[in-house]
Amino acid sequence: MAPDSPDAPADEPRTDADASSESGPAPNAARVADLDWSESERGDRFAFRRKRLAERAGGRDLGCSLYEVPPGKRPWPTHYHEGNEEALYVLSGTGTLRTREGAADLDLEPDTYVALPAGADYARQIENDGDEPLRYLALSTMNHPDVTGYPDSDKVGVFCGAPPGGDKNTRTLHGYYPRDAEVGYWDGEPTAEE
Repeated sequence: MAPDSPDAPADEPRTDADASSESGPAPNAARVADLDWSESERGDRFAFRRKRLAERAGGRDLGCSLYEVPPGKRPWPTHYHEGNEEALYVLSGTGTLRTREGAADLDLEPDTYVALPAGADYARQIENDGDEPLRYLALSTMNHPDVTGYPDSDKVGVFCGAPPGGDKNTRTLHGYYPRDAEVGYWDGEPTAEE
């Protein structure tokens, strides 16, 4: 049933099938129940499950994923973005948003919204220090290029062609580098005629 049908409930989101039956672009919906979890685990410190909502709904400039972090785990290392702003909205569970050195950490609990602008002042890491899974929505602008900083390991990440969380197959340059790997502008360039 098309959302603009007189018989359709006003709050029923449009689905991919609805959009394909009409001409031109139209909003699409991603239902959490229709998506499989992707899972990630690294060592005994990092683990999460994720559903990419914006990608499924056809989002372009705004990303949104549902995350679930088990008790005692963290989803990502401490990091910040130079080119993208992120935000969190806690749905259930509790945790702590660890912030940059010298700044106060934030308690995370249901119905908490946290804005995370771009820049090193907003370095962060989520930790589920509660007894239940921590579920939250993570939203992000999807700008590229983007550079990510990792204060704990003193490295940087570079993302060109697609932003972090974007389509890896469209990346034209992507990598992680020690911050002290700097070289001079002319290093390695042929400066003499052969």
